[in-house]
Amino acid sequence: MLEGLPPHRPTHVLRLLTDEPSARAMTELLGEMFDPMETAVAAFEVEETGAWRLEAYFSEEPDAEMIRELIRPMLGAQADEAVFETIDQQDWVRASLEGLKPVRAGRFLVHGGHDRHQVRANDLAIEIEAALAFGTGHHGTTLGCLRALVDELKRRRPARVLDVGTGTGILGFAAAKALRTPVIAGDLDPEAVTTARGNARLNGLGPYMRLYHAPGVRHGLADRPRGFDVVFANILARPLKRLAPSLTAVVADDGVLILSGLIERDVPGVLSTYRHRGFHLARSGVIEGWATLVLRRGGAAARPR
Repeated sequence: MLEGLPPHRPTHVLRLLTDEPSARAMTELLGEMFDPMETAVAAFEVEETGAWRLEAYFSEEPDAEMIRELIRPMLGAQADEAVFETIDQQDWVRASLEGLKPVRAGRFLVHGGHDRHQVRANDLAIEIEAALAFGTGHHGTTLGCLRALVDELKRRRPARVLDVGTGTGILGFAAAKALRTPVIAGDLDPEAVTTARGNARLNGLGPYMRLYHAPGVRHGLADRPRGFDVVFANILARPLKRLAPSLTAVVADDGVLILSGLIERDVPGVLSTYRHRGFHLARSGVIEGWATLVLRRGGAAARPR
C-alpha cells in the first residue's frame, strides 16, 4: 500500500519495522499530514519475518523529532526506533531499477535496456530506464492509463493526444507508437521534460513528440480549446481537481479524459468535480489501490468499480 507518488527527487527516507495495524495507521496519518507532491509513504510485509516495514520518502529533510512525536501515540517507545537517512540521488536511481520486470498492456511493452531480449516482433516496445523523473510503467497509475489507451484504441483511432504531467514520457510514447502521429506532452518539472526528451530519442520518437515545460495546459502547444481526442493526466487528486476547468476545456466534443494518480478514496471527490464540468465516468479500473478514470463529455455515468 502506498500514499502519494514517489517524489521526483527524494532526498530523505524514514524506515521503521512494526506490526501491520500500526504500519497501515501510520501510512494513513503521514499521507494526510504531508503534501503528496513532496512525500510518499509505503507499508509492506517483510516475508522472512512477517513484520511490516514503513518507508516514507521526502523531497527535503523532514523534522525527525516532530514525526516521532506524531507517531508516538500509536507506537509508544517504538517511535524512537524510526530511522531517518539521506538518499544519494544515484543510489535512488539504481534502487529504482532493482527487480523491475517488463510491463505489458495489450501490445505495449515497457521495459528497461536489460530486457530488450523480451520484446516480441509485434510489440509496441517502449524502453525506459529509472530516472529522477517519475514513471517507469511499473506503478499502478501508469499501467492503468496504458490499459485505458488500449481500450480506447479498440474503439477508434484518435488523431490528437495530450499528456499532462508526462514524467518520463511513457503515455505519450505509447500513443505515438500506436498512432504514428505527433503527440503533445508537458510537465511542470523541467527535469522530467529533459528526461522525456532523452527517452523519446532512445525510442526513435523524437520527431513525434512535442514537449513543453509548464504547469497543466498553460502553454501554446496544449492550450487548444476542444483540441484533443485523448487527454492523459496522471498526477494526483488535488491538482486534478484544481486543473478541472483547463483540462476539460481542451478535450474534443467526442474525446476522452484519462485521469489517474488517485487512490480509491479520492475517486468520488474527483468525479464530483468533473461532473460539474459536464463530464461523466465511462470506465474505471483499480490496480494495487490506484484508480484510473476514463471520462467523457455528457452522457450517462457508469458506476465506479
